[in-house]
Amino acid sequence: MSGTRKASDLFVECLEAEGCEYIFGVPGEENLDFLDSLSRSQQIELILTRHEQGAGFMAATYGRHTGKTGVCIATLGPGATNLVTAAAYAQLGGMPMMMITGQKPIKKSKQGQFQILDVVAMMEPITKYTRQLHAGDNIPSRVREAYRLAEEEKPGAVHLELPEDIAEEPTGSTPIRRSMARRPSAEAKAVRQAVKALEKASKPILVIGAGANRKMTGRMLNQFIEKTGIPFVTTQMGKGVIDERHPLFLGCAALSSGDFCHRAIEEADVIVNVGHDVIEKPPFFMHDDGHTVIHVSYRSAEVDPVYFPQIEVIGDIANAIWQIKEDIVKQGHWSSGALKRYREAEHEHTQGLAADTRFPIFPPHLVEQVRECQPEDGIICLDNGVYKLWFARGYTAYLPNTVLLDNALASMGAGLPSAMMSAMLYPDRKVMAICGDGGFMMNGQEMETAVRLGLNLTVLILRDDAYGMIRWKQANMGFEDFGLTYGNPDFVKFAESFGASGHRVESSKHLRELLAHCRDTPGVHLIDCPVDYTENDRILNHDIKELSARL
Repeated sequence: MSGTRKASDLFVECLEAEGCEYIFGVPGEENLDFLDSLSRSQQIELILTRHEQGAGFMAATYGRHTGKTGVCIATLGPGATNLVTAAAYAQLGGMPMMMITGQKPIKKSKQGQFQILDVVAMMEPITKYTRQLHAGDNIPSRVREAYRLAEEEKPGAVHLELPEDIAEEPTGSTPIRRSMARRPSAEAKAVRQAVKALEKASKPILVIGAGANRKMTGRMLNQFIEKTGIPFVTTQMGKGVIDERHPLFLGCAALSSGDFCHRAIEEADVIVNVGHDVIEKPPFFMHDDGHTVIHVSYRSAEVDPVYFPQIEVIGDIANAIWQIKEDIVKQGHWSSGALKRYREAEHEHTQGLAADTRFPIFPPHLVEQVRECQPEDGIICLDNGVYKLWFARGYTAYLPNTVLLDNALASMGAGLPSAMMSAMLYPDRKVMAICGDGGFMMNGQEMETAVRLGLNLTVLILRDDAYGMIRWKQANMGFEDFGLTYGNPDFVKFAESFGASGHRVESSKHLRELLAHCRDTPGVHLIDCPVDYTENDRILNHDIKELSARL
């Protein structure tokens, strides 16, 4: 489009040229020109949320599912500060997201320093790119650069600040077209070095991390595993990259150490670590005289006291795995199959726990019930709490991005907004938010947004009337039980007050019925499920470690 119009019109055109579908947020006075321009867009839908944090979590989840940049908007000052947690969530979790914030006029303003913070400086440590727009003519290049960086490996958060006077100034500039950059392929000598180390190994193993959760990578990893017979474990954020019903799956490294899958990793001699990021809690610890570790990722390893790989294969991960697969010859002396005994022992232990139908509901039994209820392509979105460990360990993921959890920032409050985004993107799939009562209450106001948008989703609240994860740690460290319990609203009435359906679990059998009813009935449902966390410390900190050590 040529001719002169206001800069905010151009900004919206630039977003349209990038393929933007939604903008989530809470606009303010300083966004009104932008809002006016947005009102005329035939392509972009404004999704008004009840808090900027919910908007940011939704935008980040859009990025996580699609690989395209999710966009959110807030005003200056308090609106911008409310996006900080979501920015860190996207940045650490590798989710492409753009934040647009308003600002007072920068050429002349009669409001002194009212509400003014240096938002660009504030965003600097938690984004890949942050700029204030000083002229309407600069908008196309700034938007294109922000999008490019948000989506480039490792994806993350970017931020643009649009001051009021820049938004309204005339401009004749036009959008810059999207460009496509191919990722470099891994170097052949590095691939050969990795193959030689693997062929010499006696018990090689794969560890699949967050960076492997890209479309082609799962396909290539499947082919590699089928050809070699090398078993694999995942990190929490690598769940679902390969179907966990696979006979060579050895478990998810949900705990830091001492679990069954950690014993398998310890017994292996060469670890192929695919898409690992030190931001994620380490799935294993390296020692000076220990394993040979092959780091396969988009970028070189960030050396850490517990991570200093000897061999690095850097480039597009899917291509690197394909190159290794093409070169490698399956070895008769490999005995990785012996590592399967750890998975079998874990399965036996978990089955015994999952059969416990006590009330309040026992976490392993809850995980089993949710898995049985969800169809193959159903999506669960976990908030942050001790139940995340139970789900990471015990919930079998069948497909990529069907278990959304955050093991990077590990923020509370993201479960509901990420489920809302999943339900918007995939209206034909069954979506469930799984939240502790603490995490749910941090963004529970977004229930109104979910109802207003006419979404179909279930919110399962695991109620223990406490910050259960910290209480578990408190017990484990030998401290007195102190300072971590609270009261809760009547969650059924709370849901109903928003126009959602509220349900309260009364037994294990009742939970099964409610999960099926909510799955099959349109609308927003909330299930208040009391949980029994009394054995968290014994099972997670003692029993698992002792049982796995005996093997």
